[in-house]
Parts: sequence; C-alpha cells; structure tokens
Amino acid sequence: MNSLDLRKLGKLGFGGAGIGNLYRAIPDGEALATILAAWESGIRYFDTAPHYGLGLSEQRLGAVLRDKPREEFIISTKVGRLLEPNPTGGQDSEGFDVPATMRRVWDFSEKGIRRSIEDSLERLGLNQVDIAYLHDPDVHDLQDGISQGLPALEKLRSEGLVRAIGVGTNSAEAAQECVEAADLDLLMLAGRYTLLEQPDVPLLERCLERRTGVVSVGAYNSGLLARPDVPEDAHYNYDQAPTEVLERARALAAVCRDFGVELPTAALQFPLRHPAVVNVTAGATSPEQVAANSARMEVPVPEGLWEALEGVGR
Repeated sequence: MNSLDLRKLGKLGFGGAGIGNLYRAIPDGEALATILAAWESGIRYFDTAPHYGLGLSEQRLGAVLRDKPREEFIISTKVGRLLEPNPTGGQDSEGFDVPATMRRVWDFSEKGIRRSIEDSLERLGLNQVDIAYLHDPDVHDLQDGISQGLPALEKLRSEGLVRAIGVGTNSAEAAQECVEAADLDLLMLAGRYTLLEQPDVPLLERCLERRTGVVSVGAYNSGLLARPDVPEDAHYNYDQAPTEVLERARALAAVCRDFGVELPTAALQFPLRHPAVVNVTAGATSPEQVAANSARMEVPVPEGLWEALEGVGR
C-alpha cells in the first residue's frame, strides 16, 4: 500500500525536463540556481527521468537535493528506458541538447525496472526515490507495460523500495487502461486536461473512484498558454501550433483579460479545480520562471472567470 501522503506534494511541483537541456543547453550554474529557486519558493515535489538529458536532469537535481533534509522533499523518477553506453557518440536525437554518450533502451521487465531505479539513485546520489512512474508505455508497448511493468512496480512498492507508483503519459486512453489494470497511487497526465483541452473527464472520475491522485503536467500545452498574449510562433504538442489552435488560445486569453487575469495564471490553476488532481507540476529553466510559476499559483482568480471560460474555443 502507498505510504506517501499525497498532500505533501503541494499545489505546485518542479518538472525536470528543462534542466535536462530540453531543446536548448543551459549552463550547470543556471540549472542549479533554478532548482535552488524552486526550493526557496517552497516547492517540495521534484520530478525527473533518465530520459531527460540522458541522465543530466537526475544528476543536476541530485546535486542540489542531496544536501537538503531528506524528509522535507518528495522526488519521483521514471522507469522503462534504461541508459546504455553509446559507442557511436554524436548528439542526442530525442529533443535534448546533450552529447549522446548514452542511448535509451526500452525495458519494462522487472529486472530492467529494478536496474533503472538503481541507476537513477546513483545519478541522484540518494538512497530512495519516493515515486516511480512507468514512462510513456503507449510510446513503446502499452500491453507490455501493463503485463510486465505495472506488476513489477507493484512488487517494488510492496517491498518498500519505492513509496508510491504510477504511470506518466501524454495519452488519456493509455492512462485509462493503466488505471484499470493496476493499483496506482498516481497518474502523471501530460497536456490532456488543460484550459485548452477541457474534455469530458471519465478518466479523472475513475481516478477518484480508484483513489489514484492525478499530477497534471503540460498545463501550458507546450508553451501555447505560457504568455498573456499568444504569439504566432507558439508551440502546441511540441510543434508549431496550427492556426485554429492559436485562435482558440487567443479566445481564452481575451476572456482572461476581461477578468483582469493573465492567461498563464488561469492555465496553471485550472487543473486543480478537479478534485482528482493533487498537484500541478511545471518545468522551468531559470530562477525567473520558477518565481513566475510560484506567483501565478497564488493569484486570486474570480469564480466568474472559470464559468466564462467553460467551453470557450472548443
């Protein structure tokens, strides 16, 4: 059973993809200052993965957190991709601006998941991670993830090697299958329950029934909702936003302005309105971004805005 009090995640968490050099390299000093800014802002939940910068995100997070009181923070990492030495070298080809000294190898077996946790602990310099998520099972092999990966995680939790388990995915359909298949403590859902995407929410209702807490990530929809005014070159789903999506985002921004609230503030707070959502985790690549996210989470939002936003741009 889960030994983690999900309330300790807090409203806002820190996502570690950016400090793994997602899309662009940032210096070590800037990355470490960003993590420290998150700590000083009161954030106590930190998420990372081997995938993020071929271990760089884990290394950078560990460099800061290993000097903090262990009982004061919660850290999650992910399993499913092992890192193996890459003799061919070059640059990473999966979105991270890092040398390809390692390569990712999919492995949802119990042996592979145990090794993944051990490797992550070494990079982090910690003796335990609190939460282990099966990472992107829909990208590799969803049925293999359900038949092998999830039982392996349940076993690790029963042995006390991790305190809580979950799945991290961009797919609501895959998330639904995983929630039904295993006793998950958490679901990390990326970009599928946002101010822009307000679908019917049977998945979230089922999470409530199953007592599976939802960690919402991608609240800005790849940056589309990250600025008060939506620019022409905004991204959505990690690519250039189509014209119709830009128009929907601008319609949301216009309603927000009518209520004196900036679009990113509404976007960041929106997921927490559903009782299944226990935390919103947002990435950052500078102390200024951390400060902005923390401030936005505390801005009072009139109830009338939420009512006015219902269905806008659908």
